[in-house]
Amino acid sequence: QVQLVESGGGSVQVGGSLRLSCAASGLTFTSNPMGWFRQAPGAEREFVAAIKSDDVTRYYAGPVKGRFTISRDNAKNTLYLQMNSLKPEDTAVYYCAVGLGYDAHRYKYWGQGTQVTVSS
Repeated sequence: QVQLVESGGGSVQVGGSLRLSCAASGLTFTSNPMGWFRQAPGAEREFVAAIKSDDVTRYYAGPVKGRFTISRDNAKNTLYLQMNSLKPEDTAVYYCAVGLGYDAHRYKYWGQGTQVTVSS
């Protein structure tokens, strides 16, 4: 049974930083691409970033490029999202997922999400 557990969310002021973690189990983590999505109230779930299993190839959504960094530790079966220079529009529930691409339908397994709130 695949389990993805996010952590690291919280409340931060504009310009601050947070690092999200996603602990994976029940799958061969090293063989799977992973991604982060987010969903703000009343909005659709949107792509944030993704990383291939090679830990080299990475993709970012335009609004986060240059501010967020996706990474993975294959030895710890953990995915990360380092978020810097946070803005109020980054406020959302953040989800990690197994898969690759910009479309959420291309992802097979999802975590329960972690709330990120950025206040001015």
